[in-house]
Amino acid sequence: MRKQNLTLTCVPLLLLLALVSCNTGTQPASSSLPGSVPEAEGVSSRGIIDFLDAASRSTTEFHSFMFLRNGRVIAEGWWDPYRPELRHTLYSTSKSFSSTAVGFAVSEGLLTVNDRVISFFPEELPDTLSPFLAELEVKDLLCMAAGLDPDPTRMITSSGSDWVRAFLSLPVVNEPGSRFLYNSMATYMLSAIVQEVTGEKVIDYLTPRLFEPLGIEGMDWEVDPKGINTGGWGLRLKTADMAKFGQLYLQKGNWNGVQLLPEAWVEEATTAHIDQAPEAPQSVKDSSDWLQGYCYQFWRCRNNGFRADGAFGQFIVVLPEKNAVITITAESADMQEELNLVWEHLLPAMHAEALPEDAGTASELEERLSSLALPLPAPDVESPFEEEISGKTFRFDPNEARVDSVVAVFEEGTCRMILNQKGAAYPLSFGRGAWIEQETAMPGPNLLNNAIAHFEVLPVSLAAGSYRWKDEKTIEYILRYIESPHHEVITCLFEGDQVTVEVTTSYAPQFRPPAMTGRSR
Repeated sequence: MRKQNLTLTCVPLLLLLALVSCNTGTQPASSSLPGSVPEAEGVSSRGIIDFLDAASRSTTEFHSFMFLRNGRVIAEGWWDPYRPELRHTLYSTSKSFSSTAVGFAVSEGLLTVNDRVISFFPEELPDTLSPFLAELEVKDLLCMAAGLDPDPTRMITSSGSDWVRAFLSLPVVNEPGSRFLYNSMATYMLSAIVQEVTGEKVIDYLTPRLFEPLGIEGMDWEVDPKGINTGGWGLRLKTADMAKFGQLYLQKGNWNGVQLLPEAWVEEATTAHIDQAPEAPQSVKDSSDWLQGYCYQFWRCRNNGFRADGAFGQFIVVLPEKNAVITITAESADMQEELNLVWEHLLPAMHAEALPEDAGTASELEERLSSLALPLPAPDVESPFEEEISGKTFRFDPNEARVDSVVAVFEEGTCRMILNQKGAAYPLSFGRGAWIEQETAMPGPNLLNNAIAHFEVLPVSLAAGSYRWKDEKTIEYILRYIESPHHEVITCLFEGDQVTVEVTTSYAPQFRPPAMTGRSR
């Protein structure tokens, strides 16, 4: 694979692709975790193959998968260009790590779950305290029962620099603890509380207590404008790191014989404390993994499991009765479908005792895992426009993306582009029928990119670019941000000296900003 280290910035751009690396057996890519073969741990290799087959037919785009049984890695895979050493945006899976920080703080006597939230921020309170705000406790934040309605996350993150003050100024319309409402700002407040009582950001507080003992390195976590970790989202970890976190909870807080997190906290944090929809009929609850009860920033699952859960399908599924942890990163529009694949294929593959050796099927599984790949673009056509437009600068009319101009040079199956946006120039590279990996300052598409300071700790992104000619006049550029779930697609239609450009993002393909029109000059 050809690689270039380039620097870019961004309008929403481009789409996906490609090949994976992975191992099973005794030397997993996550080398600090012990490895084994499925049958030795009572798991059918054929069941895992069936899961991979079903995944390939599903609407979910899988990026990585790791399966631990009895504390050993029995299967792991990354769909290229995703790789074991890359971090992945976790979205709300971050919440379970914020909850864990609260658990450490409780165990160290720095706070209790019954403490009033207002007690931590006396300088940030509104002039008049409502009774419900005065009653709000830490456990209400943990259970997503803060009494707010609607969820204020987007409003707060895009409107000002003092998120704590903004949260405390909102009306608490329901009695705290009485009603579930998913609310990422509640988790942010947990992060702010931990920072208030420890003097450290959550990521720094967790480093010696959680990350270092588990051998987790290279993590980062986005911050608010005042330097408080966002709490409810913004953490990036490797797939193996996610698996270690799940294994720690499976082992009730014990790691290598050391009790890092009190067992009592693990039990409390993974027990359902509130019903998400008490009015829902049982038949609906029986088919939903989002209606099994909410814990302390963990979700209960069907099959008596629990999980950390992030937007677009980032999962750490812990199954105590099966002594198993299943970690997935993905981009999914149907996260229930994603979990259904686990229940339909991986759950029945697990048995109480070791299974007879099945070398042939185990070898087939290993081959499948080592060749996982997101699909490359369809074969393209030759276009006379490639030579004609190479090196020409196209300048654009005023547009929402604030793109000023683009120039692209085609040479030996490579397109090197300079994108001028908001007064800055950003180089991008794309391979024809292949990926070119690069660093870019473009933050790329993100569900919460409206948050002030959202990308402050993400100075560069890793991206993989590819292009193809869809027909003689239409070129499609794909840019995949390989430390996030997302990618962008830019489609350019050339007619004479004019180009019409459309941009779509993978998580909102139905949203198409107005096309941009440019002319060569």
